[in-house]
Formats: sequence, structure tokens, C-alpha cells
Amino acid sequence: MKWQKKKRLQGKQTRYSLIRKLRKDKKTSEEFESMLSALSLEEIIGLKLELAARAIDSRLFGLALWAGMPYIVHEAVFKYAVSSTRTKLECMNFIGMKNQQFYKLWNRYQIDSYFSEEEAED
Repeated sequence: MKWQKKKRLQGKQTRYSLIRKLRKDKKTSEEFESMLSALSLEEIIGLKLELAARAIDSRLFGLALWAGMPYIVHEAVFKYAVSSTRTKLECMNFIGMKNQQFYKLWNRYQIDSYFSEEEAED
């Protein structure tokens, strides 16, 4: 009996890539990504906040920044999980979510339209 190669699951998400999308939008480059990889996540968030504050003369008053951070982080992790998995089921298992909650967030973050702009340009 001959050994047969196992079929890999190929979902729509297989073509989703956050890095490719940001490069096409000219928001990142290979050089920038190598500099970014040297920073910790805390340093990146702090740097982003400092740059935002500098743009408006350090007046970030009135923003519920502390309360909003979990939502920002959840969206970032969700988009990463979608771009790094092949199928929705694999993504759900990766981030430990149930069906209903997963699809609620999928629609809230508009994942199809976010990544479909990338596919339209390919």
C-alpha cells in the first residue's frame, strides 16, 4: 500500500494575511517590521500613544483610554487569529471561542470586508 499525502484544509481565510494587507496599503515595509520586532508589545503601545498625543499637543483628556484598551487588544488578537489560521473552526479553537461569540465578533470587526480589499487587488 502506497503512502498518500494528507489533504490540508483550505478555507477562505487561507488567503488572508495582515502583513500582506498592510504592505499593499503602504503602511509597513520589511525594514519597519524588523525594527518593530525588536520592541516589546508594551513599548509599541506606549510609542503609538505618545505619537498620537504629540499630534494633538498632548491633549488626550476625555478619552476612556484605560477602559477601551481591552477592546483594542481583542480586535488585534482576533484579526491576527483570522490571518494565521486556515478555517473559521481552526480560528475558533485557536482563540478558545464558541460559535455564537465568534460570529458576533466576525461581524462586528467586519473581517470579510477588511481582508477582501486585499483580495480585490491581487
